[in-house]
Amino acid sequence: MKLLISRALPEAVMEAARARYDVTLRDTDTAMSEAEVTEALASYDMILPTLGDQFTGAAIAACETPTCRLIANFGVGFNHIDVEAAKAKGIPVTNTPGAVTDATADIAMTLILMTARRAGEGERLLRAGKWTGWQPTQMLGLHVSGKTIGIIGMGRIGQAIADRCRLGFDCKIVFANRSEKSVEGATQLASIEEVAAASDVVVLATPGGPATHHLIGKSVFEAMQPHAIFVNISRGDVVDETALIAALQDGQLAGAGLDVYEFEPSVPQALIDMENVTLLPHLGTASLEVRTEMGLMALANVNAFADGQPLPNKV
Repeated sequence: MKLLISRALPEAVMEAARARYDVTLRDTDTAMSEAEVTEALASYDMILPTLGDQFTGAAIAACETPTCRLIANFGVGFNHIDVEAAKAKGIPVTNTPGAVTDATADIAMTLILMTARRAGEGERLLRAGKWTGWQPTQMLGLHVSGKTIGIIGMGRIGQAIADRCRLGFDCKIVFANRSEKSVEGATQLASIEEVAAASDVVVLATPGGPATHHLIGKSVFEAMQPHAIFVNISRGDVVDETALIAALQDGQLAGAGLDVYEFEPSVPQALIDMENVTLLPHLGTASLEVRTEMGLMALANVNAFADGQPLPNKV
């Protein structure tokens, strides 16, 4: 069976794929365009895409007679794939939940601590040769231990973040979720704005997609306390980036830690210019161990399809 892998995966994953399938690997590290998607759907039995590949409704609909019978996404997030359009063509979509949980929660903690303690700003100061030595009032930041952490979206990743904050830093946890949920050591509040108002740190951990587009905007930032920081490790377009920039410029919140962006890889210059903003290049799952596990999970979905078995991670 012919399998297209849109971008190079860890070697263990590529070896496992090549051992069983006729694998085509694109010779570029850029995302697939809509035109490429349409062509690929008519050329391969299965496709293993990655973040940013343009599996839009238009690209899928443009392929009148697809040969592709599975889109096995590499990653838990699949907002770059129009799942309903794929279903209309008889093509199921799978993802890789679970494999990304701990790594993404770790990046959330990295952003919380870096932003609260002004670590990025401090490193830039030192590297620029401007550090003149220790001073009692130099670069005072937010002490995270014992603070209230507000989590928007209490799925696997949200709960992993909550555990790290509660057990590691003795934080109080409040959260907002689209359905009622009982989480040990955490209190669910009625709205995102209530969580924002109650928290010293607000962490966004929702899925991407049309249902959460611009879920976080002006009303949430206006509800936040002036000393609070905002962290996003979900998807960039869940946040109204223009509203975030305005809130930071107006002092409605003290800082932000971001691993994802609304129009990535484009990052607004206004965010780059702010010393109180920590910016990471979408490092959420960037470890060899985790990316290998993700790839093997995506391949397990491919194998199940090829064997005529139920798909382990159908979305």
